[in-house]
Amino acid sequence: VLPFPSQVVYNRVGKCGSRTVVLLLRILSEKHGFNLVTSDIHNKTRLTKNEQMELIKNISTAEQPYLFTRHVHFLNFSRFGGDQPVYINIIRDPVNRFLSNYFFRRFGDWRGEQNHMIRTPSMRQEERYLDINVCILENYPECSNPRLFYIIPYFCGQHPRCREPGEWALERAKLNVNENFLLVGILEELEDVLLLLERFLPHYFKDVLSIYKNPEHRKLGNLTVTVKKTVPSPEAIQVLYQRMRYEYEFYYYVKEQFHLLKRKFGLKSHIRKPRPRPEFFIPSPLETEEPIDDEEEDDEKWLEDIYKR
Repeated sequence: VLPFPSQVVYNRVGKCGSRTVVLLLRILSEKHGFNLVTSDIHNKTRLTKNEQMELIKNISTAEQPYLFTRHVHFLNFSRFGGDQPVYINIIRDPVNRFLSNYFFRRFGDWRGEQNHMIRTPSMRQEERYLDINVCILENYPECSNPRLFYIIPYFCGQHPRCREPGEWALERAKLNVNENFLLVGILEELEDVLLLLERFLPHYFKDVLSIYKNPEHRKLGNLTVTVKKTVPSPEAIQVLYQRMRYEYEFYYYVKEQFHLLKRKFGLKSHIRKPRPRPEFFIPSPLETEEPIDDEEEDDEKWLEDIYKR
């Protein structure tokens, strides 16, 4: 019997499919009897030291087994004397994430025509209908750094330098992925993410894929799709690539690790041919979809090691 982690944290990254996953978690928590702890705070990802201590205390005293979810940058429980929980997360292509957020803030999703007005009531009309190409090419704050440095801080943590685009935050984020996260999946391969979550955390995610594929659930999930999205010009996209080079380096690192994990457990990728990397990246040998001969490792031993971290 594999160890059963009784404390799981999903510090969900905005606009990376988290509302779809939370819909699934609500069903799963009733089905499997675990405590789903959610937060109504959506716009406070960076916390003071006292706020970190208070949140960790509140999470740690929740009825176990629990799965806590909130948009919040990585919290180091052990720093404040707590037991480090099992972390999970999902990310997506950084430009696609940015575009989804840009139009969602302005126009909401299919759940209601006025959804966006409730979410951003103070947004001026000229800002709401600002052309995405103008925003990017004329260096509006919303389309420039540090606003574009968004995914890495969720994995880097609460240190002030985690919000500064650069190598320090990137490397710390990679280290945390390796040492503190059971799984970081990519949204473009969500079904495989769910399959692995069911394998690693069956007490929480058993039957998740069958629920996800249920037509009634898919109908609910479609309501969370952002409306009125448009594609920027190739010139504007290339500018975004250049501004988000650290985000892309992190994304490709996570993607490669995710594919290695899939191969370890015999999952083959059935995905569309990926777009070529931006020119500032050096090609990696791990991008191939060919099987990689890893040293065999006992799967259950590997999971036990993860749970003991």
